[in-house]
Amino acid sequence: MRKSTIWLLTGVLIFAFIGLLSLQINYIRIILQTQEDQFEDAVKRSLFQVSRDLELDETQQLLTDRIYSVRKQNRSTISSSNGQGMTKQQSSPVNVIPSSFGKNDLQTASKAIQDIQESYLYQQNILEDVIRMAMKGSNRPMEERIDFGKLELYVQQELVNNNLALPFACTVLDNNKKVIYAGSDYHTENLEVYSQILFPKDPANKLYTLQVVFPTQKKYVFESIGFILPSIVFTIVLLIIFVYTIYIVFKQRHLSEIKNDFINNMTHELKTPVAGISLAAQTLNDADVNNSPHLMEHAKKVIQDESTRLGFLVEKVLQMSLFEDRAVSFKMTKLDANDLISSVASTFVLRVENAGGILDIDLQALDSTIVVDKMHFTNVLFNLMENAVKYRRPDVPLMLMARTMNVGNKVQIVIEDNGIGIKKESLKKIFDRFYRVPTGNRHNIKGFGLGLAYVKQIITDFDGFIKVESELGEGTKFIITLPFVEN
Repeated sequence: MRKSTIWLLTGVLIFAFIGLLSLQINYIRIILQTQEDQFEDAVKRSLFQVSRDLELDETQQLLTDRIYSVRKQNRSTISSSNGQGMTKQQSSPVNVIPSSFGKNDLQTASKAIQDIQESYLYQQNILEDVIRMAMKGSNRPMEERIDFGKLELYVQQELVNNNLALPFACTVLDNNKKVIYAGSDYHTENLEVYSQILFPKDPANKLYTLQVVFPTQKKYVFESIGFILPSIVFTIVLLIIFVYTIYIVFKQRHLSEIKNDFINNMTHELKTPVAGISLAAQTLNDADVNNSPHLMEHAKKVIQDESTRLGFLVEKVLQMSLFEDRAVSFKMTKLDANDLISSVASTFVLRVENAGGILDIDLQALDSTIVVDKMHFTNVLFNLMENAVKYRRPDVPLMLMARTMNVGNKVQIVIEDNGIGIKKESLKKIFDRFYRVPTGNRHNIKGFGLGLAYVKQIITDFDGFIKVESELGEGTKFIITLPFVEN
């Protein structure tokens, strides 16, 4: 699949997921806002009705008290003229019209009209008294006007009537914000406070306020979006799968590019020894060469050298395959790191000097005994020094340094050069299999991109670690750290 196609599909899918998540987030926001508005409206209706209920209770109580007072005043004891006492109980005038009238009995009709008028005046007087008492009620203490024992019951009942059956706490404040009554567990920290004025017809300086809070309000509101949460979870799961799929696609494409690059490099590397062997074989078939022992020996040496080189290249690829399958067995022995450095460095002295450079060996480690496989660890050092020679700057004399030192209970081996260096973005990839640092012409530096992957694998298997420090155009430093053992 072309890279542009992958990016196009990725862009479309990302746009679709962003749009889907945006819609879901917007739906959640709208649902929450609607639920909060409905909750607030229901609470306000409930508290307003509580205020009305308190006013009606007070008015009913005043009316009952006034009627009882009038009835009590109308009970009197009247003494008769002969000294005998007679008790007359007058009930409150009632609106009663005789069931029958005598014809043309004006006296009876007049009496009925008079009773109606007296009943009306009686009721009007009581009502006026109640109104006067209600107007004076604001002067009474709130404790006398409200039964606080019933207040929370009223609030609970009205909340249930508005489908809000959830815990609450309330308090009553006077005009100066002084607490007159506080319910149990009342606090306003991180809670929305809902207020309602009690007895709103009272003078402004004598108003009282009922405040109510709901500790579980947020939970109640968020429960309304429970049905949409599964869809969000599934969307997030799909997004994770999508991201992982894109990662796999790009990784597979990258591996495909590395594979193609490896095949190209391997073909180029193998063609050279094969061509040398073919040319030497053609030389041996020449009759003139058979008469020249010197040319015969040269052709044989070319065939032998190129065969060895070809075998080395094939062996290198096979080694990495074995490491991947974990089919390699090590012959672990105690060796002196200083001796190994000296041995490998001695094979590079002539190559470095022929390149106009200097090889500096600085062996500072006193405790230098390590447990490694000699062959593989020698290959590690050989690879690092080989890279220093390969990737030198042509216009600057090569400075290759190998040194050892003790750091705690570890032995540190440093291979440092002043070569072309490595770009910062390539440092994290140089230990990957088949990766080669770009240097312009892909065939000007030979190799499969397996050397440093092999180095990393070997050092890791020896319970050590390796890190690299490099600046482009200044050089590269490889630092190997291994545990030492006491002699």
